[in-house]
Order: sequence, then structure tokens, then C-alpha cells
Amino acid sequence: MLGAGQSNGFLTGTIKDEKGEPLSYGAVALVNNASAAVVNGAGVEVDGTFKMPAPAPGTYHLKISVMGFATLETPSFTVTSGSFSKDFGTLVVKADAKQLNEVTIEAMRPTITNHPDKMVVSVEGTAMAAGSTALEVLAKSPGVWIDQEGNIQLNGKAGVKVMLDGKLTYLSGKQLQTMLQSMPADNVKDLEIISNPSSRFDAEGNSGIININLKRNTQTGLNGSIYTGYQYNSLHGYQVGGNVNYKEKNWSSFASLDFARRVNLRTNTMYREFRDAERATIFDQVGEEEGIRDIPSVRLGADVDLSPKHSVGFAYNWTSLTFDNFYNTNTFLLQQNQANSQYIEARNTIDGRYYNGTLNGHYLYKVDTLGSTLSADIDHVTILDQDNSRFFNTYSRLASAQSFQQESLGSDNPTRYSIYAAKADYTKKFLNKSKLEAGVKASYVESDNQLKFYAQHGNWKANDAQRSNHFIYQENIFAGYLNYTMNLGTHWSVQAGLRAEQTLSEGHSVTLNETTPKEYLDFFPSVFLQQKVNDNYQITYNYSRRIQRPNYDRLNPFVFYLDPLTWAQGNPYLRPQYSNSVQVSQTWKNTYILTLGYSKTTDFIAEIPIQRNETNTTVFGPRNVDDHDSYFGTVVAPVKVSSKWDMSNNLTAGYQAFSIVIEQARQENKQFYYMVNSNHNIQLPEKIRMELNAGYQGPNAYGLYKIDPTWWVDAAVKRSFWQDKLEASLAVTDIFRSRRVIGAANIGENINGFDQYFGAQTLKLNLRYRFNKGEKFEMKKRNSNLDELNRAGG
Repeated sequence: MLGAGQSNGFLTGTIKDEKGEPLSYGAVALVNNASAAVVNGAGVEVDGTFKMPAPAPGTYHLKISVMGFATLETPSFTVTSGSFSKDFGTLVVKADAKQLNEVTIEAMRPTITNHPDKMVVSVEGTAMAAGSTALEVLAKSPGVWIDQEGNIQLNGKAGVKVMLDGKLTYLSGKQLQTMLQSMPADNVKDLEIISNPSSRFDAEGNSGIININLKRNTQTGLNGSIYTGYQYNSLHGYQVGGNVNYKEKNWSSFASLDFARRVNLRTNTMYREFRDAERATIFDQVGEEEGIRDIPSVRLGADVDLSPKHSVGFAYNWTSLTFDNFYNTNTFLLQQNQANSQYIEARNTIDGRYYNGTLNGHYLYKVDTLGSTLSADIDHVTILDQDNSRFFNTYSRLASAQSFQQESLGSDNPTRYSIYAAKADYTKKFLNKSKLEAGVKASYVESDNQLKFYAQHGNWKANDAQRSNHFIYQENIFAGYLNYTMNLGTHWSVQAGLRAEQTLSEGHSVTLNETTPKEYLDFFPSVFLQQKVNDNYQITYNYSRRIQRPNYDRLNPFVFYLDPLTWAQGNPYLRPQYSNSVQVSQTWKNTYILTLGYSKTTDFIAEIPIQRNETNTTVFGPRNVDDHDSYFGTVVAPVKVSSKWDMSNNLTAGYQAFSIVIEQARQENKQFYYMVNSNHNIQLPEKIRMELNAGYQGPNAYGLYKIDPTWWVDAAVKRSFWQDKLEASLAVTDIFRSRRVIGAANIGENINGFDQYFGAQTLKLNLRYRFNKGEKFEMKKRNSNLDELNRAGG
């Protein structure tokens, strides 16, 4: 008689929920009708499918068990021979509300899962998430690095675009950093890292897209949570908030309110040498920054099913920020002639207000039962940013230790961004599992930036016309794309697409009465080829071309005052940068991942510090670097130490090469880099979960900057009470105060070095209480992918 594993045939099928969505977990048991014994079994794969060898002749049935769903048993079937095969097609399991309420889940979910077009990092339920911000958990993801300016890099490349629930956040630079720091990580479900996006995504984003998925409604009726937290890093901060979700029949809605006081702490040491044939000057500065940011935010949204095929919805996000910042520096300007050496004491204050209001309207039409859809989105965004700076400087001669000059300066910098965007997407699915996607998009952006600089004389403000300006930037982008996915036999599948984007832009300096128009049409192809070598081993090959347009404020040509000897200046002649990327990703047992890639970027945009020896000043500004070559590899290697101890290990390594011509001399910056991160989730007795995170980042390169190695260790514990309705967590980040950013950008004989610490050593205490009632369901995921004003701010 043939054994269960000796047949040449197979039992196959797909497990889906009542909404037709494939389930990525569960077990399928093969039961012998005569003995009621389980003779074989299989796990449900990430795409909902299962496969097991056919058993010996006899009569059997399948028993499907999925956590949160009622057990499903199939009708009996009879195996007649060793070559017997049967495809059960789609098996639908129904939600079990009773089981959801009674089951306690002790097992820990995988931290990282790989898909053909993205990597998903789980955040929900981790101890480290409680009390952390979205930026902090983002910085611990594979291949992600936060540079000295707070910009996000992926696989050694800048130009990451951040999305929130499939919708771009419209911010970059400091504004994006502020938003991510104001977002509680405990409200985040997972992070999707898309290093090579397909043509259906906007082409904007040189190094890819990171999509932050927030927790969604899980039950009908009323459910939600309230939370509060405290943090200390020598300054005191706190947060309080809550969210509520409601669903009844064809109506689902959500609302959340959060208020946080985020404290900002930075110590900064700057060392520069200005050298030429005639003299040498040393700039030695120590600075300390403290800031308080009060951040209320509101999210509202609703979806309504007008009929089984038609639904509409809206979402509104509102964030306000009021801040007070104090930045004090003590600077020694040392000359070869000691009589000319100076000491400069600067006492600077910056206060202001920031506002971001985003309104989205959404429509979805279900074309047929195969899953074909037509969707449309319309977006309106308003961002207001008002910065008021005051600079009080005292100059002293070191020889006499007496001040010889004092000055009081100030600036008011109101900025307004307006965005209008509309898009439509059509997806057609076919019986052979192929898929056609097509879409169009149009957007309009206006940036209005004013800088009013003045000298303060008592109560009188004397306008400084040389440092004041008014700059308006307008941009239209018209885009369309086609994307097609199909299977090439049983082991290969392909996805190919092409996106076209027409850009019309104009920068106008009202102050100088100068206009810089630009118009260009670009095409962005993408190809994904997936090979299923066997059930345990898959390979994905992909290629894409992308663009990174300059942030709007970087196009403003005027000087922004930082301190008496340090300025920043925009560049209206910046060109977009283009990248061509190829990538090969290998997955073993849906667990171990090896990704290798190469990217070549032309006209790379980088911040270049120019030191002016004649005035001992340094001007930071964006420039187009000639070329940027990046080789990178990422390894994801989780280890299950025991049933209660999971370890996730990530290694990213690569090689960076930058080059640029400055003052008729070619400057090159080449560096092999690597980043290692190990995250440990440990289930302790008494429902206590502990999480440890350790990371090491080797030497790195960015533009002309060389960054020194750094490392860190974080720890957190979490305990559940009252049938898991109440959670308490305690976390300490950067335990050894080691996560410093040290580097330099030296040009010729001039030296420009820095050593910064951003107050990462923090104690956090948080409480969250959850309430719920009703059956499991899901809010509709919006097909919204707006890019404009992702480049606003910085």
C-alpha cells in the first residue's frame, strides 16, 4: 500500500476570507474518515495557497483551521490511485467572533516578510513601539539610515518618499522629520519598504518608497483605544490621545486625536580650518539646542457602500505644531595673528507655527467578480509654515577679553504650499490570473516663500534688503501609466510597465524679478520577473528608472542666516536627478532574504559646504553631483532561538562613489559601508514581553560627507493586564549614549568637521487601554498615492 508521501499526485487549493482576500496563515489537515486520524497536513502560504502530497487510497476530508475564523471541513472525497490529484479551488472560511474574543495569542509573528515587490516590517504589538515615534522604528528597519540632517536614506541612497496608508505625506527634510517624530509608533501596524517601485507608483523618489500602514478597524460596532505616555531625556515630554472606530452595515468610519509635547535636544561641535597660501584660520564652535514642540493632530475618515459595486469615502488629516527653540553657540575664531582672534557668543531663539491640512475624496467601482476595479481620488493640501528667528551676537577680542561689537538680528519666514491633485486607476483581472493596470494623474503645486530679514534697533526693525526675498514656485505634472502582470508557465511570472510624466515648472524671484522656467517629458519603465525555483526558493529580478525633483525650498536662491559665519543658500538652477536601478532578491522558505542591487544616478543632488577663506564663512547649498554609483546588498536572517525567543538579524552592505568638480578640481568620495541590526523579542512569564535592539553602522559616505561609525543598544518591556485590554510599557533607548553623528566634508586643504548628538538616550513610560465590541472586518484601503509637497519643507 502506498504511504501518504509516496504519491505522485497533490492536493491543492486557496484559502480566502468572506471578502475574497487570501489568508497568509493557517493550517490544512488531511483527515481519514474511517479512523478520524490526521494523516498529513500543510501550512497556508503567504498568498493563501496550500499544497500536500495525495494520500494512499481511501476516503478523506480536509479540515482548515485559521486563527480568528470558524473551522471549515470539506466534503469527503475518495482517493482511487497513487496518481490521484485534486484542486479544491477556493475555500472560504468565516470569521468567528467568539473565537476572536476568547483566544489568547502567545506566539510572536514574523518581524519581516518578503514579497515580490516589497519587504514588510511588522511593528504592531512590539514592545519597542510603545512610546516610540514612527521615525524611531523606521530607523531600525533593514537598509534604512537617518543622516546628519534628518533625511531618510534607503540602501545607501537618499530620496526616499514616505507614504501613510498608501498616500504620500507631502513632506521632506525637517518637516517630514517633525511629522514622523510626532506620530506614535504604537499606532503603526507595519512598514512596507519598496526599494524598486513599479510604474503604477509616481516616479518621484530616487531610492524608493516607504509606506507606513496605521492600525485599522478590526470589528463592527464601537472599538478603539486611549493612551498616555511620558518621556525624559533631560527634558520632559508627554503624549495623550485616543482613537475610535465605528462600523454598521454599509458604513465604516474612524477618528483619532493625539496631543504630544515632543522635546528636542542637540549638542553640536563644529571644527573648521580655512587655509590658503597666505593664512590659516580655525573655527571652533560648541553649540547646544533645546526645543519644545506642542503637536495636536486629528485624523477623520469614513467609507460608505452605496451598493455592492459602488463606494465612496473621505479622509482628513490635520496636524498643527507650535514650537520654541533655543540654540546657543560659543565660537572661537583663531587667527595666526593672536591680536585678531575673536570669541563670538550667539544666543538664538526660533519660534513659530506649522499647519498641515490634507483632504482626500475617494470613489471605488467593482467592475466584475474577478476583482477588476475603477477608482478615483482627488486631493487638496494646504501647508502653512511660519518661522520667527532672533539672533543676538556678541563679539570679543581674545587678547583683551572685552566685547567690541553687539548685534541683534531677526527674520520672519512665512511659507505657504497649496496642492491640487486628481488621479484615476483602472485594474482589469483575467481568468488566467493576468492583470492589466492603467491610470492617469494631474497635479498643480504653488509654493510661496517670503524671507523678511532685519536688524533690531530697540523697538525699530531696519529691513535688510540684501537678505530679504520673495520667491514663488509653480509646478504642473501630468502623468499616465500602463502595467501588465502575467504568468509564464508554472514557475515564472512577469510584470512590466511604463510611466510617462510631463513636468512644467516655473520659479519666480519677486525680489530680483527673475524667472526660471523648465519643461521636460520623461518615461519611466519597470520590469519585475519572478522565478519559483521550488516551493522553498524564489527569485525576483527587477529594473526601474526613477526621478528626484528638487525640494521647492532648495530652488529659492537667497541666503538663509544660521549664525554669523554659517549660511544656507538655495539654487534655482538645480536639475532633477535620475536613477536606473537593477535588483535581484532571493527568498528561502519565505523567511531568509538576500537582495543584491546596483543603482546609477546622474545629476545627484547633494548638500555641498563651500568655505570662503577671505571671510571665514561657510555656505551650505544644494548642488548637482556629477555621478553617484551605489552597489548594495541586504540579508535578512531571522533565528528562532526558542518558542518564546525570536531573533531578527539584518545586514546591509554596499559601496558608494560620488564625484563633483568644485573650483576646477574634481572631488571624489568613495566608501564601502555596512549596517548590522539585531532585534530580539522574548516572551517572559506573567505576560511580560521584552525586546532588545542592537545596531552598528560602519563608515558611510553621502555627497562629500564622510560619516564615522556609530552604534546603539535599546531595551523595552511590556506587560498586559485585564484580559489584554490594558498595556504598560517601559523603554530605554540608546542606553550607552553612543548614537552620535560624527563626520566631515573636507575640500582641498580646508577642513569641515562636526560631532552631533540628538538626545537619543531617552526613558519612556506608556499606558494604553483598548475597548472593542463586534465582529471582525476591514476598512477599505484607499488607492491614493499623491507625491506633490513630498518635496515641501526641509
